[in-house]
Amino acid sequence: MRTQRQVVDYALQRRALLADVGSGRVGTASVCDAGPYLLRAARFHGEQTEQTCPVCRRERLTNVSWIFGDALKHASGSARKPAELDELAARHDEFSVYVVEVCRACSWNHLVLSYVLGTGAPTKRRRTAAE
Repeated sequence: MRTQRQVVDYALQRRALLADVGSGRVGTASVCDAGPYLLRAARFHGEQTEQTCPVCRRERLTNVSWIFGDALKHASGSARKPAELDELAARHDEFSVYVVEVCRACSWNHLVLSYVLGTGAPTKRRRTAAE
């Protein structure tokens, strides 16, 4: 079971952007711009939601969790499934997770949530040559 800390919800930003798209102030081409790497991550590492895409209304959205942190080393900057997040949280002190919603039909994508996971243990300080 993960314990999320420092949670930031981007729902208000999302709502404002969709209002701008609906009013025509922002074009759909500028918000439906998911790259091939993000679309591939949605396909292989994403978790499908019950929410329909707010732009094309054709397909359900997929949430992709991206992880970042020094303790993760080479795994930092990669997409992970929810089950993998639990495993990583038990092994590492702290890392950040960014959840992006993606529509695989029209390429809509938006940052939905960010939070910190990990054991919360203080990181061990290495001794330097000067000490």
